[in-house]
Amino acid sequence: MMKEIISKYINESTNQMISYAEFMELALYHPEHGYYIREKQKIGKEGDFYTTSNVSDVYGKLIGKWYAKNYQTLGLEPAICEVGAGNGRFARAFVQGWNEIDAALLTYCIVETSPYHRTLQGQELEELKNVKFVHANAFTETEMAEGLVFSNELFDAFPVHVIEKKQGIIHEVFIGCENEQFKEIMVPLENEKIISFLNEQELEVAEGQRMEIPLAMEPFIQSISEHLAKGIIVTVDYGYTKEEWKHPSRRLGSLRGYYQHQMHHDVLQHPGEMDITSHVHFDALITLGEKHGLGFLQKMRQDEYLMLLGILDELAEHHDPNPFSETSKRNRAIRSLILPGGISQSFHVVIQGKGLSLPDSKLF
Repeated sequence: MMKEIISKYINESTNQMISYAEFMELALYHPEHGYYIREKQKIGKEGDFYTTSNVSDVYGKLIGKWYAKNYQTLGLEPAICEVGAGNGRFARAFVQGWNEIDAALLTYCIVETSPYHRTLQGQELEELKNVKFVHANAFTETEMAEGLVFSNELFDAFPVHVIEKKQGIIHEVFIGCENEQFKEIMVPLENEKIISFLNEQELEVAEGQRMEIPLAMEPFIQSISEHLAKGIIVTVDYGYTKEEWKHPSRRLGSLRGYYQHQMHHDVLQHPGEMDITSHVHFDALITLGEKHGLGFLQKMRQDEYLMLLGILDELAEHHDPNPFSETSKRNRAIRSLILPGGISQSFHVVIQGKGLSLPDSKLF
């Protein structure tokens, strides 16, 4: 179904081709058949990928406890906005962690456009106490002026443009359709916004190198900053710095598809049924934040972040010989989050702030 919708869109477009960003917007966010909108399990064993919050509830609880201990010192309200809450497991764990530390009523805003995910979140969160949930389609609708803004694997799912340098000329890669199959079309770069992004970020594109350009990042960051008077922004994702983009191993770009836990380099297959992601431009996230009033505080690997939050204190002190007990399962999950080679070493945490006078050394 999604393939026919995209094919029709291409055939009706100027020059009968669309950008990768348009392709991803349709494949992932079409209001009826988009991957993130469809009623399909996406996270976990029966889905297409795992997230950290799905590995263990300890993750969300740790962050909930940290915020409960620090929001008053930071001069913030007892409020959080999670952008893209998935199945709701992080939200549930965060509230549970919060309630272990603080009795104040927590306002928990969830920005979620998928009706299916909203249903899952409702099932996951319905019995929680001492919390007021606010659901919205965009951050602007939450009316949250102060607090914590949190996202986990959000920016990697933003639609991106794709460029490639060929014979000394930077091209944008478009998508066409021929014989009912999608194909790439190379066109010398004309998009002024992409050119400005490359110049502002001082990105060098080597001969034969392909790179994703996240033009949707800036308006999102700008919207957060314009509507948040005072707060701390915690972004968890995988990505590269400018220097890391230069490494020869990145020459083919980072655009990937995930379908039934298998990675696919050809993201034009299975539209609407496959997750499509790209690595985040961390330097752009930081500099664009500063451009729009979000001060950079810290960047670290996720395992380092979890250590600062006190994850080692969560390990049960006693040894349970039963490997199938809840204690043993929980301890294994905690170790998987901090051991070398584990999931956390692939993720980084970027912390930004607005209106805070507290030095970053006081965050933990």
